[in-house]
Amino acid sequence: MDVQQSDLTARARIRDAAMAEFAERGMSGTTIRGVAERAGVSPALVQHHFGTKERLRSACDEHVTEYLRREAAAGIDGGEVGDPGYVAAIRRTAPPMLRYLARALVDGSAAAAGIFDDLVEITERYLVDQPGRADAHTRAVVFTAMRLGITVMHEHVSRGLGTDLFGAAGATRVAHATLDLVAPGIVPDGMTEKVDAVLEVMDEGEAR
Repeated sequence: MDVQQSDLTARARIRDAAMAEFAERGMSGTTIRGVAERAGVSPALVQHHFGTKERLRSACDEHVTEYLRREAAAGIDGGEVGDPGYVAAIRRTAPPMLRYLARALVDGSAAAAGIFDDLVEITERYLVDQPGRADAHTRAVVFTAMRLGITVMHEHVSRGLGTDLFGAAGATRVAHATLDLVAPGIVPDGMTEKVDAVLEVMDEGEAR
């Protein structure tokens, strides 16, 4: 492995460790030393790559924001939510992003506000032609808050379900419940059937 590739890998490892620390301890409780210990590197290396804790937090914000925007576009607009391979990849990569987002939403950050606004915009596109007592934008804001509320309250949801919300079993149960509660008023035509089919395939694979 060349020096440049090793450097990039170290930077990503530090960022991922920082995401976990921020998710568990918040901005005030996270330290450069704690991130370094979690990443298995020296505090000096953390500072070499990111400088300050604030810049490290910004790097985590950017990484999570990019991930969520990309996957939301691919899954909904790109129709990949009906692809078992896509869903399997999301199940594998999303949990640390969602744990970080949950804490960011509680702590308050510009990145969390931007993610909320993005999800509102995506949701509103599917509601604009759906009749309702409230306008499409208001419904999109409320629905986005309801869905992100599950993420923010993941510890309570996990306790209520008796399994980790971000694990495969918990994610499947929440997905089924969400479809039961929102379809057909919000979910686009044909989306429920696609998601059900993918979840069935995933559940069969995990049962083997």
